[in-house]
Amino acid sequence: MSTTPKMVSRELKPVLGAFSLWGIAVGLVISGEYFGWSYGWASAGTLGFLVATLFVALMYTTFIFSFTELSTSIPHAGGPFAYARRAFGPTGGFIAGFATLVEFVFAPPAISLAIGAYLGLQFPSLDPKMAALGAYVIFITLNALGVGIAAMFELVVTVLAVAELLVFAGVVAPGWSLANFTANGWAGSSEFTLGTWAGIFASIPFAIWFFLAIEGAAMAAEEAKEPRRTIPIAYITGILTLVALAFLVMVMAGGVGDWTKLSNINDPLPQAMKMVVGESSGWLHMLIWIGLFGLVASFHGIILGYSRQMFALARAGYLPAYFAKVHPRFKTPVRALVGGGVVGVIAVFSDQWITFGGQPLTANIVTMAVLGALVMYIVSMASLFKLRQTEPQLERPYRAPFYPLFPGIALVCGVVCLAAVVYFNAMITVLFLVLMALAYLYFYLTSGQRDAAPLDAMLGTVE
Repeated sequence: MSTTPKMVSRELKPVLGAFSLWGIAVGLVISGEYFGWSYGWASAGTLGFLVATLFVALMYTTFIFSFTELSTSIPHAGGPFAYARRAFGPTGGFIAGFATLVEFVFAPPAISLAIGAYLGLQFPSLDPKMAALGAYVIFITLNALGVGIAAMFELVVTVLAVAELLVFAGVVAPGWSLANFTANGWAGSSEFTLGTWAGIFASIPFAIWFFLAIEGAAMAAEEAKEPRRTIPIAYITGILTLVALAFLVMVMAGGVGDWTKLSNINDPLPQAMKMVVGESSGWLHMLIWIGLFGLVASFHGIILGYSRQMFALARAGYLPAYFAKVHPRFKTPVRALVGGGVVGVIAVFSDQWITFGGQPLTANIVTMAVLGALVMYIVSMASLFKLRQTEPQLERPYRAPFYPLFPGIALVCGVVCLAAVVYFNAMITVLFLVLMALAYLYFYLTSGQRDAAPLDAMLGTVE
């Protein structure tokens, strides 16, 4: 008896417009302006880190202008996984899917710990890890209630978070001086030397944290109205917003006092403001509470991203089909939401057993997420070049400007950044590779799952 292959059904609900997608794109990243980046000062200094951030901003700007071609041509919930699967077949899909999942599953634990640190300023007895656990429970639940509700919440907290960064810059401006910002700004020295380069390269993961995860909006493509029109608007306005905010926040925070006191903490903005307005100022308390919106926006948005990635991978047979189920009422991948949350909570509590290189847990988690992101960026740009060659007839509502220059710049910058991160983080790189080897073993042993998965025209037919 013959059977007709089952085609994939698009069960996610298309309700998101351009403004909502901008909120997701910026919201995914906005916490990077509030914390994480200042660890880069510890190795590079303020001026060295400024150089690293300029380089990374060039990479992200050219990347997003190029990546948008892929996300509009192939509007799939798997995002980078779908592009690589179509360009390079099942193994290419595995590499991009694994890397994206590492990025999006490991970024939320770092953000949840920063939420705990911010709350700890108001409630000193609160255990940051318990606050992180509470954040997971609350925002997984909110995401499960429907993408429309989740996106509206994301948009509101993102707008508040952006406004708060502008308020921060205005409040600390009277205490800012160029002398403070440049003091020993070349990796702890007043002069640039050859040794400064090492500090600049070591700081790259934390410059990436300013922009990490903006590409996650592509995973909402199946839930976007008119994705071929709305995604380019959201991405291009989103990256320009984030570049402006990154330099504003970094420069203003670094010039208000001794920047070295901000270089190894999870709450640099409140501490920078404290140097200007004092501990009892209402401005400081407002920054702490409204500043939480920035962390919440990214935490909430990245949860949306990892759940769609897990859902898409499971639907295509790369993960157990259990995670491909959508809630019948809310039309959200609840099982994927919970699955990624369990991994994140384990990461939050893992420093009781695992430490690397004497760095804070947050810094190590940031680096792991960055490794995943860079591998995914490189594979995505390679997919763009490959699809231009193999599928010139593919409908491309948006085409990467200055092709092949922009994707070429993004690809080269991505390789340089990956080499720097690997060189300065050998142990975390080994952990990343061990996880990838275990994931590949699962991929190798489960080809039957992919054979049984519904046919998906967006993933192509490369075998």
